[in-house]
Amino acid sequence: MVTGVTSLGLVRDELFATMEQAEHSLEQFIAERQNGSLLQQAVEAMHQVRGTLTLIELTGAELLAQELLDQATDIPAGAGEERDVQLAALSNALYVLRRYLENLDLHRQEMPELLLPAINDLRQAGGQPPLPESYFFSVRLDQPRQGKAATQLPEGTDPNALARRFRQAYQQGLLGFLRGQKVPSALRTMERALGGLERIFADEPRGRLCWIAAAATESQRDGQLLARKARKQLFSRLDRELKLLLASGTYEAPRSLLKELLYLVALADSQGPRAIELREVFGMTALPFTDQLLEQEYQRLSGPGQAVMRSLSSAIFEELNSVKDVIDLIERGTAPAESFATLHSLLAKLAKTLVMVGLNSPGNALQAQLPMVAAWRAESPVESGELLKLADAVLYVESMVAGLDSGERRGSRLEAEPGRESESFANHQLAEARIVVLDEAQAGIALAKRAITAYLESNGEKPHLANVPVSLQAVRGGLWFLGQERAAALVGACGDYIQRQMLETSLMPSEQMLETLADALTSLEYYLEGGAGMRRGFQSDVLDLAANSVRALGLPVAA
Repeated sequence: MVTGVTSLGLVRDELFATMEQAEHSLEQFIAERQNGSLLQQAVEAMHQVRGTLTLIELTGAELLAQELLDQATDIPAGAGEERDVQLAALSNALYVLRRYLENLDLHRQEMPELLLPAINDLRQAGGQPPLPESYFFSVRLDQPRQGKAATQLPEGTDPNALARRFRQAYQQGLLGFLRGQKVPSALRTMERALGGLERIFADEPRGRLCWIAAAATESQRDGQLLARKARKQLFSRLDRELKLLLASGTYEAPRSLLKELLYLVALADSQGPRAIELREVFGMTALPFTDQLLEQEYQRLSGPGQAVMRSLSSAIFEELNSVKDVIDLIERGTAPAESFATLHSLLAKLAKTLVMVGLNSPGNALQAQLPMVAAWRAESPVESGELLKLADAVLYVESMVAGLDSGERRGSRLEAEPGRESESFANHQLAEARIVVLDEAQAGIALAKRAITAYLESNGEKPHLANVPVSLQAVRGGLWFLGQERAAALVGACGDYIQRQMLETSLMPSEQMLETLADALTSLEYYLEGGAGMRRGFQSDVLDLAANSVRALGLPVAA
């Protein structure tokens, strides 16, 4: 059974309709606190949402839905002001969950870490402890460190007294980190103190915490991780553990603390010597996101929904069309004298709008054209090179704005360097062409599946299959264009089977073989729905399922 993001499309419409019902019922209950039936409707809808997410195994979304359900069932009818924080957290979490699933449906990339702030807001409103940042992070905690011996201290040095001084140095650095004062310097002080403790206790179990904590502090500094509240609490907790560590030679650090520290090392992907060693020992690879990306994406989840962005995109396109109309008149030499001032005003307004909605690169691209346009006059012809330069900038803006109404991530396109807007526009056109090819490929496979169904229901009437091999060969060619050679070969094999075993023979294949063929096409359809493996997080083993089905048809499959 294919689960996770690949199954979201199968339940999308019903799931979003149920979530909208939950949001609507909750909003009404907040306004009419005595109407318990409204709250019950919201709870029932949340229960259905949770069940659906459990079925398709979307881990982070399922957890948030469970927290929503737990908090909602805790609220009584007639809830007063004392429940306002809880109700606000519920409303926000529902909104974030819907935005997350919308983006997941578009981009096919699971990132459950984005849901932790909403989950923890709910838990805090309900009086429960927050989940750690590393909740969705997995690592083996029992990996040993090889060949590290404690530093030999000068004769007469009291190791315990020296360790206490190192802890005091850590506390001094921690104070600066908590206050946000000279943070890099404060972290460096903390790292040196932990490194000193590591050298003293390297031969003892308690030295393990110092080793991992020193690498985490290095990563916090070197990776420029955000000084979140959870991280300040983590390093404060570390200080309390250092007190216990110094008091007992048999101290062993809590596993939850070690996991949190290792998560910072994995997240930062620092090239510092401590972090490199730790990643090698624990077999940690870089996470598919950065701290800054998580922050940007969560802010986007909390921002306007797709309906608002579609309206904004439509308004910007109207202004772009006005700009293009004026440019066309200028290029033809038929522009009224006032058109030049109008064009300058339109460009300036549009540039400000783009910057306001976070599209800084296209906004700056238009801003850079303003001095040139301001010098244009009706009595002197505009140079064709200048017109082309402005046209390139406008087309670049148009390509960047095109993603707003589809929910495209602002960071998913490379922002153009000044003067290279035409290159960015060409790249955008290529990306659009890829999308068209994928859509056509999906349509071709869907057509083949319908034709096979009709062939089976008509007891083998071949006219139903007449166009299928040609259609699948076209799909094969499109996938080759996308660089998807393996998927293309599998589609071509399905087309060859239909041509040779269904059209060119008098015997109808067995029902089992037809089901196997349908399985192969269905797996390929899932693969294409997921962006043909071009998005991180997509389940690449779907192609393995298709390959197994093609082998079962008796056709050769390349490894």
